[in-house]
Amino acid sequence: MKLSAKTIITHLLVLGFFMIASLAYFYPVLQGKAIYQSDIALYKGMAKERNDYKETTGVESYWTNSAFGGMPTYQLGANYPHDYVKKLDRLIRFLPRPSDYLFLYFIGFYILMLCMKVEYRLAILGALGFGFSTYLIIILGVGHNAKAHALAYLPMVLGGIILVFRKKYIVGFLLTAIAMALEISANHYQMTYYFMLLVLILGIVYLIYAIKRKELKNFLSSVGILVVAVILGIATNATSLLATKQYADWSTRGKSELTINPDGSSKVAASGLDREYITQYSYGITESLDLFVPRFFGGSGKENLGKDSKVYNYFIEQGVPPSQAIDISGLYLYWGEQPIVAGPAYLGAAIFFLFILSLFLVKGKKKWWLLSGVLLSLLLSWGKNFPVLTNFMIDYFPLYNKFRAVSSIQVILELCVPILAILGLKEIFKKTVDQRVKLNALKLSVFVTTGLAIAIFLMKGLFDFEGATDERFRSYFGDAALEILRSDREAVYISDTFRSLIYVLLCAGAIFLFLKEKVKKNFAVILIGLFLVVDLVGVNLRYVNTEDFVRQRAVEQPFQASEVDQEILKDQGVFRVFDPQEGLNGSRTSYFHKSLGGYHAAKPRKMEELVEYHLYKNNLQVLNMLNVKYIVQQDEEGRSFPGVNPDTNGNAWFVQNIVGVNNADEEIKALDTLNTKEYAVFNKATYADLNELTYQKDSLASINLIDFRPNLIKYKSSSANDGFAVFSEMHYPHGWVATIDDKKVAHFRVNYALRGLQVPAGEHEIEFSFEPKVVQTGSTIALVSNILLGLLLVGGIVIGYRKPKKED
Repeated sequence: MKLSAKTIITHLLVLGFFMIASLAYFYPVLQGKAIYQSDIALYKGMAKERNDYKETTGVESYWTNSAFGGMPTYQLGANYPHDYVKKLDRLIRFLPRPSDYLFLYFIGFYILMLCMKVEYRLAILGALGFGFSTYLIIILGVGHNAKAHALAYLPMVLGGIILVFRKKYIVGFLLTAIAMALEISANHYQMTYYFMLLVLILGIVYLIYAIKRKELKNFLSSVGILVVAVILGIATNATSLLATKQYADWSTRGKSELTINPDGSSKVAASGLDREYITQYSYGITESLDLFVPRFFGGSGKENLGKDSKVYNYFIEQGVPPSQAIDISGLYLYWGEQPIVAGPAYLGAAIFFLFILSLFLVKGKKKWWLLSGVLLSLLLSWGKNFPVLTNFMIDYFPLYNKFRAVSSIQVILELCVPILAILGLKEIFKKTVDQRVKLNALKLSVFVTTGLAIAIFLMKGLFDFEGATDERFRSYFGDAALEILRSDREAVYISDTFRSLIYVLLCAGAIFLFLKEKVKKNFAVILIGLFLVVDLVGVNLRYVNTEDFVRQRAVEQPFQASEVDQEILKDQGVFRVFDPQEGLNGSRTSYFHKSLGGYHAAKPRKMEELVEYHLYKNNLQVLNMLNVKYIVQQDEEGRSFPGVNPDTNGNAWFVQNIVGVNNADEEIKALDTLNTKEYAVFNKATYADLNELTYQKDSLASINLIDFRPNLIKYKSSSANDGFAVFSEMHYPHGWVATIDDKKVAHFRVNYALRGLQVPAGEHEIEFSFEPKVVQTGSTIALVSNILLGLLLVGGIVIGYRKPKKED
């Protein structure tokens, strides 16, 4: 489209419409409320120490001591120098959350549609279909903000790629580079990785067509331009990428040093995540039909069925209060194969119908790369239910084994289906397409989708509607209640099947009326848009609605101090707290104290292994060396209280002996019997220069903590003899610098996870400061890349205005 005043006004009006739609769906934000997102509450628990320190001092610490015994804040909201891409992103996301992400969904897809030469009315339709897709709304409800953020920018990246292949080199390059910079800044590399699989498919299809048409030179030129654009976009985020990579190798995403399991058996060597962990969330093959019928498998693990459900009425008859009966009635409605489901990945019956229609109308390479993307993402989402492909990808495809929850790859399907759907609708409105071809395609599409709905209805006789949670439900409520629950599952299965069929017929009817010239194009578009939005929003409101919004304060302060917390907080010392009920998978303790646990997709591997190999076996010596002073326990009546550990080693202590072992296996096993107050163990394979020594321990020797901040810890030592000190802080090899009296000295990893340091006789000040070089290096790269991208953008704009506009 020409950049005329009319065009600019049109696009501005469209953006205004998207703003209104985003705010209308999440209208409680206009009342000053905020959405309560469970994952974000857990994130706030992890990030509180970092946030508080930044707010108080203005200093970015890059380390927190409040979770997992200590870890970098690279994935906890750390801000880096010269991160101008993040500033641009914040400028775009000006609406209150989560309306900002919904707005991003809309504008990202709208830009993609324009890049694919779709006129603005159909582009709006596609944006609504993509943005209101149930999965994309559900992830906002539970707090997968980084995932939503990354998904919102994917259409823009795809739009830039398509422009380059359309030989719009300058604008395509700039859009690809800027969108890729924003995409990487969103910080959900799993989504970006899956998207690159789609780009790979696109490239293969375009290559085949280029070879057939003898346009290989143009193809290679386009690929070269895109490679430069992607590299530039990535380079603007150099700091976060380099820091994350460095941390990932140290975390559970990296390779373990151990070759044995906690029970002593041999561990299978792996460079990534465990296969079972990767495929834990695998879509059931039949369950994939909930792309068309939302509650094919019951919807979610907590479905609000209202007062009309049979289970609700059963419990009312049993004398259960109505509020409890409502909660129980939908608690176990989901009966699929995944452990936890917040809702179905419903595409919308109208979008699904238009997708089928497109298969009969859309021709050429666009159809084949989009359809291939749909099929690949669907097959890979089945995970362990389709082991041939999944195992191949895990074993042989680079980096595939670094990500869990393979069902998430359906996001590619969520992107491709609406694109094809709108391209199919575009063909319907094209005057150059024969009327008979359109009517025949419509007839076949109605036949396919109606036939599928009828087949799904008839398939109900093949299912027993039994779920993995049924035994638990039976143990709580009995066999009679379970049978009634299954009848509710069947009821929603049937009702949603007919619901989808109705929307298919309504959408088909609108297209038929247009083809028969009973209604104009604009009215047909409005009708289809209305059916599409009512369909998707109606399902979305089952899972994300006004009930999810609370007072702003409840979101800003997601945890309230319990009596146990208040009691522990009276102690002004520096120590750790361990809540066995929370374990390693919760951040409530981290919100108030320094915890052994936390909530993170990539936990520090050493802490996880200490827990698995020792704390699960109640090895108190490991608790002592980690400076765990309080252990949350329960009395006989189930009330929690802070149990005091009187034997904790403190913040730092001198040992009498340092003992060398040959490998990591021996090092972690040595902790079974090690008296951590007197002995320290180290790996000779890692520290060949460190010798086994016995120190003459001074009975009056002391080492005391005098300053404790996230990025700086100071101690005062006093000893008549040379000694070796162990510190209860996690050893991280990338950034912690040790000094004695301001002179840099080497420190070591001892006791598998802690810091150790040789301390000379006398009185000294020992300091550990976190100075990650990766931040300095990355920031320099980011600065240069941002300047280059800015210059290219200005140059592109100048060339664009000077270039004669010869084509529309």
